[in-house]
Amino acid sequence: MNLLEVCNLSVHYAIAGRMKAALAGLRSRFVEAVIDVSLTIKSGTTLAIVGESGSGKSTLARAIVGLTPFSSGTIRFEGNDPFASGIHPGRAYHRDVAMMFQDPVSSLSPRRTVKSLIIEPFIVHGLKEKDLGAEAKRLLALVGLPADFAGRYPHQLSGGQARRVGLARAIALNPKLIIADEPTAGLDVSVQGEILNLLGRLQSELGLTYMIITHNLAVVRHVSDRTAIMYMGRVVEEGPTPAIFAAPKHPYTAALIGAQPNPDPTKRRSGPVLTGEITSLRERPSGCEFNPRCARAGDICHTSVPQPDASGTGQVVRCHFPLKQL
Repeated sequence: MNLLEVCNLSVHYAIAGRMKAALAGLRSRFVEAVIDVSLTIKSGTTLAIVGESGSGKSTLARAIVGLTPFSSGTIRFEGNDPFASGIHPGRAYHRDVAMMFQDPVSSLSPRRTVKSLIIEPFIVHGLKEKDLGAEAKRLLALVGLPADFAGRYPHQLSGGQARRVGLARAIALNPKLIIADEPTAGLDVSVQGEILNLLGRLQSELGLTYMIITHNLAVVRHVSDRTAIMYMGRVVEEGPTPAIFAAPKHPYTAALIGAQPNPDPTKRRSGPVLTGEITSLRERPSGCEFNPRCARAGDICHTSVPQPDASGTGQVVRCHFPLKQL
């Protein structure tokens, strides 16, 4: 069963008013951060969203959770449209969909104790009949922190501990979907492993579904069932994680995988090489956005946006000249 269905979702931000845009000669007074994204997540699975900084991963996540309004498209959760009555979903949706933010320390109020931070969801949703002290101890135990952490403040936490507190707050109301934005960013490798193992254990125990946003392909390979690759706000390839790593179809995907560090000095990198920088969203290339960095680009790539094309391996790719084999 599909828990979440995102269909043709787009998000744009206004960068100038009508008058300023006309005087400055801007092609558009909007920046398109997310364009025509369609995704599905089955209950109990993990979807990884991958891409360079500025590719629209976090904007997509914030739109799904209801923190950023989207300009077009639909979001359906368990078959229902939580945004049907307006740009803000109801409280029931926020109980079922929780978010772990990218910076764990700055997402925690420095003036509040760990206990007050992780019981806040109960107060916001009016669940005052709960024994909040007991709930705090339960949540801390679930994420592997001692009960005496309840009296600490965010500045007294390490990065890994702050991440655990953020996770405790996210699971407080027993959500069905957790969107985790860079859950291992800035952590030592050993701590990254601890957080990933914790996410896996909670998924098994609580039946959670995850959308994990990351640029760490090692994390993707370790935890995700499906992977979506984003470039300049568009999903350029999506499919089962093993299939994407074994035989990527899009040159951008192949370049990302090929750029992974290999500890064996005798093994040289293979596949397309990623050159240049991601283009500014204010100067989006015509046609395929990846064409300025793609060695396979032809004339059609400069004039026509490629449409999604499904393969027999379950991968969906947007490319006029997809790779046959890495």
